[in-house]
Amino acid sequence: MAPTALEVKTVKSLADLGIKDLPPNFVKEEDERPVVAYNDFSHEVPVISLAKARGGGAERAEVIREVRGACEEWGLFQITDHGIPTELNSHIMRCAEDFFSLPVEEKMQYAIEAGQFVGYGNGSFINDDPFMDWRELYVTSCSPPLNVQHWSAKPVQFRETLSKYSEEMIKLAKTLLGLISESLGVEADAIQKRCGEGEQKVLMNYYPPCPRPDLTLGLKRHTDPGTLTILLQDKVGGLQATKDDGKTWVTVEPIDGAFVVNLGDQMHVLTNGIFKSADHQAVVNSSALRQSIVTFYNPHPDSIVYPLDELLLVSEQESPARAKFERYIYREFYQKKMIKHLLDKEIKRKKGIILPQQQKG
Repeated sequence: MAPTALEVKTVKSLADLGIKDLPPNFVKEEDERPVVAYNDFSHEVPVISLAKARGGGAERAEVIREVRGACEEWGLFQITDHGIPTELNSHIMRCAEDFFSLPVEEKMQYAIEAGQFVGYGNGSFINDDPFMDWRELYVTSCSPPLNVQHWSAKPVQFRETLSKYSEEMIKLAKTLLGLISESLGVEADAIQKRCGEGEQKVLMNYYPPCPRPDLTLGLKRHTDPGTLTILLQDKVGGLQATKDDGKTWVTVEPIDGAFVVNLGDQMHVLTNGIFKSADHQAVVNSSALRQSIVTFYNPHPDSIVYPLDELLLVSEQESPARAKFERYIYREFYQKKMIKHLLDKEIKRKKGIILPQQQKG
């Protein structure tokens, strides 16, 4: 049974109380704790202007080369000159902050149900999770189909703003998928065709000041399960990435008006391992609220995912490239990935955490 609003000590409420010690369920193991500060910004992650991609010829070819290099090295890059109105970005950030500022009982009306991965969560997708992250989150399913009745009715502008933002993110995702496809030397719509009519979810993250940011994370290390992730972050900083399996971490510098683009696991498979799935995490700090708006563009749940055929075809003088991945249905992959991400600690089973696949109905 889900806890009542009065029983929930949210991350925001703990921060508002000014606690000095971190509750034990937020403390990470030593090898999981951050080693680079939230504001120790790196300039290593590529920043790509999309302005030249709107034309053709040498300028567009240059952008496509930059995209390919970033996808091979990092699986992550930032984009500027993308055409998304600054006002819309400001409005969606404000809506997110207003939602998380609602009373607990109102946020709990949208609480994530057992076995589901949409709704409001406090530190985790799971109730009574013994391993919490220092964040509150709210995930909305936007497409397909677009059903705003399942979104929060507060603040009053929430649904209208999220609907507009969702539309713009779908357009941007399709533009990016085209550039990524071209960087592989295939038709611009190759990835889009393979993914079908993509599934879109929008995740709002709220990371309040933390009493001991050295002991915890805002979001533990992971790769995204979908195809493409587009992240809007504020100016505080906290998104970190690694390209060498965690040996070194860099903090992605917040750039005003820019989006961070992460490749997900499906892109790694679709490209037959040519492109990386971005390995990343979020760290927190003791003085400032941080927010991010994350848009996931995934294959249709019933899509069959496997490497693009064009990448397995070579000249007659060579043997065909071998597919490194077996075919699978995205819905099944996603369920397994989320369960592993959330329930990979034996202690969770010992504490009686209910596995999503154990739910009835």
